[in-house]
Amino acid sequence: MKTFLTEDFLLTNAVARELYHHYAAPQPIYDYHCHLPPAQIAANHTFRSLTEIWLAGDHYKWRAMRANGVDERYCTGDASDWEKFLAWARTVPHTLRNPLYHWTHLELWRYFGITDLLDESTARAIWDRANALLPSLPVHRLLEMSRVRVVCTTDDPTDSLEHHRAIQQQKTLPTRVYPTFRPDRVFAIDQLDAWNDWLDRLGAGGSLTSLLTALEQRLDFFHQHGCRLSDHGLPYVYAEDCPESEAATAYRTARERKPVSQPDRFRSFILRWLGEQYHARGWVMQLHLGALRGNNTRIRQKLGADTGHDSIGDWPQAESLARFLDRLDQADRLPRTILYNLNPADNYVFATMIGNFQDGRIAGKIQYGSGWWFLDQKEGMEWQLNALSNLGLLSRFVGMLTDSRSFLSYIRHEYFRRILCNLIGRDVENGELPRDIPMLGDLVARICYHNARAYFPLDVPDTPA
Repeated sequence: MKTFLTEDFLLTNAVARELYHHYAAPQPIYDYHCHLPPAQIAANHTFRSLTEIWLAGDHYKWRAMRANGVDERYCTGDASDWEKFLAWARTVPHTLRNPLYHWTHLELWRYFGITDLLDESTARAIWDRANALLPSLPVHRLLEMSRVRVVCTTDDPTDSLEHHRAIQQQKTLPTRVYPTFRPDRVFAIDQLDAWNDWLDRLGAGGSLTSLLTALEQRLDFFHQHGCRLSDHGLPYVYAEDCPESEAATAYRTARERKPVSQPDRFRSFILRWLGEQYHARGWVMQLHLGALRGNNTRIRQKLGADTGHDSIGDWPQAESLARFLDRLDQADRLPRTILYNLNPADNYVFATMIGNFQDGRIAGKIQYGSGWWFLDQKEGMEWQLNALSNLGLLSRFVGMLTDSRSFLSYIRHEYFRRILCNLIGRDVENGELPRDIPMLGDLVARICYHNARAYFPLDVPDTPA
């Protein structure tokens, strides 16, 4: 069976092909945001089957399988690895024009050398061939094959970072791995039992001062372990007026497991305080905004979070975001910040917002982040690139991230790079950009790697991964 993939996949003109093959493809990967498990990196984990490495935890695939009428047993249930893989193989032909179709076949090609199209008829042969190769593809080898220079995981403030310490002691691993501070649970003040349990693990007492002290200690602890990035997954930015006295009262009330009448005011106080802490430490703050999570109550109660039942939210973003950034800027405490939107209706809002808070000290200090989650597909990436190009400086963009739990998802960087080069090449063919390959190639190389290398305050060796 012939594959549709070639080395010129998605590259529809000569300029795009030259830019990709000579300037984009040679760049290593700087993965500044992902959800890879540090424990598997520390253990140099070897996967037992294609299902474990490919389907476990992948809510993109689960959503497609459910839409194809596949029973939950074959997604998150107790079916065997082979049964789950076969259910996915039967689904793949139905994902035509979904990015999953591209990602699936790129992953099979790049990591296993398999160019057959996956469907029910090829499932057994692909299963056997890929599984035979897995013993020679532990985690470190997969990172090396993908030429990953940097990985920034996503870590709860209560994490011991023991796996990061173990990784830092592994001198043969060519990838630098750093934690990222993700304090989302501190904002869940409306979920009294879970919130209080988390605060107990954090070591916070009954006063707001004890909470801030505990958070500051964890910030310092993360900093000592190389962390220089924070991340927040929020529906929208919390930016209401809230004096410390009011936040203290709300905190005491919630610690007594009594509901707080205006939780967003407390959240606003904490988020601003955290922004100031990030600035003081020279960190980068990431704001992932716009996800409407856990929409299916029945499934959420049965399976928990992150099982593929989230969607795009449509909250107003502009006013609260501007207010939050402005307050930090007025106090000269605005850290380097990356803004990610999930609703494409907000593309121009975010692309214009970053221009309000740039300064002459750091090029591209405020970034409009790459297409995220439901937008990390061809159309969504092009929308983001076009909005940034029209309203900001594409040349200062820090490029793609993986945002995945799978070590096979690094093909998303290849996917992005092909889309970027084709977009630029198309402009050249249309006479909208000069046919200056060295200049355009420099732009591509910087977006693919070098801008991120300069932007993030992380220790990264100059030698290639």
